[in-house]
Amino acid sequence: MGVLDGKVAIVTGAGRGIGREIALHMAGEGAAVVVNDLGGAADGSGASPVADEVAKEIEGAGGRAAASRDSVATVEGGRAIFQTALDAFGAADILVNNAGILRDRTLFKMEEEDWDVVMAVHLKGHYCCTRPFAQYVRESKRRGCRILNFSSVSGLFGNFGQSNYGAAKGGIAAFSRVLALELAKYGCTVNTISPGAATRLTLPLAEGRGETVDVEDPTRGPAQIAPVCTWLASPAAQEITGQIINVMRGTVGIMQQPAVIKSFSNDHLWTLEELDQVIPALAEAKAEHDARVTEAGEPEPIG
Repeated sequence: MGVLDGKVAIVTGAGRGIGREIALHMAGEGAAVVVNDLGGAADGSGASPVADEVAKEIEGAGGRAAASRDSVATVEGGRAIFQTALDAFGAADILVNNAGILRDRTLFKMEEEDWDVVMAVHLKGHYCCTRPFAQYVRESKRRGCRILNFSSVSGLFGNFGQSNYGAAKGGIAAFSRVLALELAKYGCTVNTISPGAATRLTLPLAEGRGETVDVEDPTRGPAQIAPVCTWLASPAAQEITGQIINVMRGTVGIMQQPAVIKSFSNDHLWTLEELDQVIPALAEAKAEHDARVTEAGEPEPIG
């Protein structure tokens, strides 16, 4: 018996890396899986049948799978991906929005196409795939559904040379917060993953920093993300929604989200002299808060 027996999962970007590991893990826990992947290069160009290969791998292990090569970046593609689940398995319970590409450049060198295509695959891609799934949840009254969206520390913290990717990933975190509120009454949870793993997208970045990554290390590879996603998709996670879960280097953590740390009130328009006092005090409070959070967020060993 698997924790996802009887469930149908849609995993985008599942032909390689993190998405592939999620598809395999969920299938191993009993889910029928729509393996979606256009099969393009890291920059989004081209196409290949990697989705078919992963679907065959799942079926070869005794699972159920259907391949989809549709693009997440169009409304038509998102509908087609969702329809694949209905055609193949008659239902849908889990949506994992994992598909992604990179076009890394500083803003000085970034062309409009570099901005647009990253936004299309990441931020618009989440919209295109999520809308038909969310409509289905509402109209079918199917309970216990799950949406897992993928953000990144590049958007949550910031990263040099990734203004397009960071903006998209920050937008995904905001999208997820709103969607968790909108789908709560239908019993559908919405959570965000902030992953860190050695994949074809991230390895060149690590190498550029002069870092040597052991891809066989289970705390560095994409497989570490999969069991967390499976757990969040399982019945055990019914009360967990609207959260950002960080998974990287063998750690699992929960991330803080926007909140007012300290504030001052006034009964008149702020004067510049008053702001000379207030803004530095706010900055100091923020620094103290960050120090406390950094200390509290240090990993605790299990077992």
